[in-house]
Amino acid sequence: MKKNLIVTGGIFHPFEETSNSLSNILSEMDYVSEITLDIEKGFSNLNNYDLLTMNFLRWRMLNHEKYIPYLDEWQFSLSKQGQEHLKNYLKNGGSIIAFHTSSICFDDWPDYKKIIGGKWVWDKTYHPPQGIVEISPINGHKISENIENFKINDEIYHHLELEDSSEPFLKGLTKETNEEHIIGWTYQFEKGKVVYNALGHDSESLENENFVKIIKQSINWLEGNG
Repeated sequence: MKKNLIVTGGIFHPFEETSNSLSNILSEMDYVSEITLDIEKGFSNLNNYDLLTMNFLRWRMLNHEKYIPYLDEWQFSLSKQGQEHLKNYLKNGGSIIAFHTSSICFDDWPDYKKIIGGKWVWDKTYHPPQGIVEISPINGHKISENIENFKINDEIYHHLELEDSSEPFLKGLTKETNEEHIIGWTYQFEKGKVVYNALGHDSESLENENFVKIIKQSINWLEGNG
């Protein structure tokens, strides 16, 4: 069995539930998963894992007073050493699959965008309320092959900022804005490979059969089989 580390935790999302769902889905791809809330320790041991799954919401939380009650438990700034651990993991050929709020994390690390191929930009990126949204593949990418348009109960992040070399494979549409936005891409950092997917607010979303297919095709791409 291959080894996967799921880094999780944060506010306003059922991270324990979604991490368990991801563990179950990835077990069907021959991964045994370890789930941790300890980002620094997890990143310090990345060389022990074949895959890193990022399913968390950890940042400085200085953007709004609504976050004040959660600061003591969830405020986070990744250490310089932690940053180096993550960069070195990818430089040496590591694989990352990142979901939903992971693009919001590490807001005081300017190069984080260059690690996962894009990021949430405060005062620019936002999402309408969770609800039924329309998802469509972007043709020409291995991950989007044989994926049909489908509907899912989730959030569509608007105006995520991508790296120039990121390769989109998925877009989403909400009735509130009637705008299509890129919500999934692949990215390569030196020898490492990354898949980011902005869906995955809860287990209902992750366990949607169409989303499960996308996750599995994402793993195939990371492994060089897609």
